[in-house]
Amino acid sequence: MSTTAAKSAVRKAALFYFVWVMFSYCTGGPFGLEDMVTTSGPGMTLIYLLVIPFFWSIPVSLVSAELTTAMPVEGGFYRWVRAGFGDFWGFLAGWWNWSASFLLGAVYAVQFSDYLGFYIPDLTGWKHYAVSLAIVALITYINVRGIEAVGKFATALEIFILLPVLVLVVMGLAHWKHNPFVPIVPPHQPMFNVLGVGLALGLWLYSGYEQCSTVAEEVDNPQRSYPLALAIVVPLSIAVYFLPTFASLAALGNWHDWHTRYFSDAAQLIGGPWLGSWMTIAAMITNVSLLNATVLTSTRMPFAMAEDGYLPVGLTRKHVRFGTPWIAIIVSGLVYGLLAVHSLVQLITIYNWLRVATTIMTVLAAWQLRRKQPDMRRPFVIPGGKAGLITAVVAVVIMSAVALLGSDKYGLRWGPVALAAGPVVYMVLRKTRQR
Repeated sequence: MSTTAAKSAVRKAALFYFVWVMFSYCTGGPFGLEDMVTTSGPGMTLIYLLVIPFFWSIPVSLVSAELTTAMPVEGGFYRWVRAGFGDFWGFLAGWWNWSASFLLGAVYAVQFSDYLGFYIPDLTGWKHYAVSLAIVALITYINVRGIEAVGKFATALEIFILLPVLVLVVMGLAHWKHNPFVPIVPPHQPMFNVLGVGLALGLWLYSGYEQCSTVAEEVDNPQRSYPLALAIVVPLSIAVYFLPTFASLAALGNWHDWHTRYFSDAAQLIGGPWLGSWMTIAAMITNVSLLNATVLTSTRMPFAMAEDGYLPVGLTRKHVRFGTPWIAIIVSGLVYGLLAVHSLVQLITIYNWLRVATTIMTVLAAWQLRRKQPDMRRPFVIPGGKAGLITAVVAVVIMSAVALLGSDKYGLRWGPVALAAGPVVYMVLRKTRQR
């Protein structure tokens, strides 16, 4: 099948559906930030949720918007880095991202089964794994059908997820009894935990805005749609994190009771069992939504790398009907399914190292391409000229360093190992190509 024919078969996503795909990947819902409240304190958590985007997600979004409008290609940031810094660094950006997605996708499948276990107590052992595998298979099938199907599925999931969140916000504000910013930081808590660990979690929450660039060729008019989608998703993500946290703390004031999955408890205390159950189901569905978007964005990476000769050429095959890289999608799905046999929550710290590394390479690519190709057509340019670009790059690099230094001991030990594996794989594959 020719490349032209394959491209014509792709069912492209309109802006509306692309917005929900991006939101699904970058945010999904407010779940996951609860531990920040007890670690950093309610006041500092709320401050982090409002301030971090200006030094992290907004700079990354501006870089992504500029580079996507200039180079709206399949593989996105992988090909930006390769154009800016050459084959070696481009390969590392792609390899780090694809290998990191295995950890993340498997965790989402496992967490879905964990939540379902609240309703089915005997969902353990092989039954737990079977459910995780079924979820991976379903999401793989939807992704083979293309970004249009993924976008429609993401839209339905996110509307279901955000409805109970909206109800929680309204009811929480109606029962406002406490100052949600008090205390700013928890008493007797080491400042490293307050500032370092909490900040690292905040950066995790606000990551991923460059990832959807990998499917730019599958979006209607990406030069226009990508910047618009970012302009919608970034403030929406801030609101989805900040408002339910603010409303729950204002209504309950029990910041010291917050723990993983606490939004379900907060919903039950504020609205009753019906809202608590609804919120728990929404949290469970969030993992499906996150997995759906993760498979979409990450599976274009092996396809693009195979096109460039780094991975087996079979990964470049596209589906005759849907025009999607179905071999790359199925191969990735098989790895997700294999890893979902165990809980991989601890490996999220390794994922952070891989993600931060690709984000740094992405923003540096914007600087390098401005220098190497100043005449490249850029329909969207980071405001502020050269100073605006430097500010965006420096902010991301500094915040990345803080996030990595805030890793736990497991991440500090194995994160660098995961990064070092990239150059080793590159050397092996390069020798294979030469032969």
